[in-house]
Amino acid sequence: MSILDSIEVPKDGAFVMTLTGDAGVGKTSLAATFPKPLFIRAEDGLQAIPVEARPKALPKIGTPNDLWSQLEACVEAAMAGEFDYETVVIDSVSQLETLFSQYIVESDHRNPKSIAQAGGGYGAGYVQLADMHRRVRRAAELLKECNVNVVFICHSDVISIELPDKDPYNRYELRLHKKCTPHYVDNVDLVGYLRLETFTTGDGDRKKAKSTGKRELICHTDAAQVSKNRFGITKALIVPHGENPLYDIIPALIESN
Repeated sequence: MSILDSIEVPKDGAFVMTLTGDAGVGKTSLAATFPKPLFIRAEDGLQAIPVEARPKALPKIGTPNDLWSQLEACVEAAMAGEFDYETVVIDSVSQLETLFSQYIVESDHRNPKSIAQAGGGYGAGYVQLADMHRRVRRAAELLKECNVNVVFICHSDVISIELPDKDPYNRYELRLHKKCTPHYVDNVDLVGYLRLETFTTGDGDRKKAKSTGKRELICHTDAAQVSKNRFGITKALIVPHGENPLYDIIPALIESN
């Protein structure tokens, strides 16, 4: 039998995505609308959701070992076909980075003052940090192989971009160290930036920003923020409260609806 006999059209399956945006914009609420979610919590974002609509969650983690135990349990159950959930939400990878950094500093016998000094300095602490994020990303890939969706929640920051052939400009990026960001951007199916629909009023330098209260999800490539998708989304998606516009777009969600 030739290896060419195994050629086929790839099938649709579970997805891994990252939702980012400013604090309080509704990232956790949106993540809770995915099918049968189970939350792994590094922070208490679920308190913003009414109890009657609040999804189930594992105990809030306080150390990396708590995280590894919860991820391992989810992966083992999914591999055994005994996992009762369709989506695992990690809220948030920004807070995970804080826990990881604290662990790296406190477990270093050199007693460094910061992660920049951990491991002897010269970036060694950040390499350890990226390795811990890589472990999270590997667990997500194992869940995806078991047809379980994974949604990462991440806070955003405004970063100044200076390119050699363009004028400097600002962009929203994930609130993560630059060595860790690729794990949640490069090989995921969607990176969505959730924002309030905003417009400005006034003249000259006395302009004010106002919002309609409507939220929109940016999933297509744009210079203003880190965003992408593999589902052909080319425009902003309106996100009504309690609804998920991706159910009409992503094949795995269309099938589960």
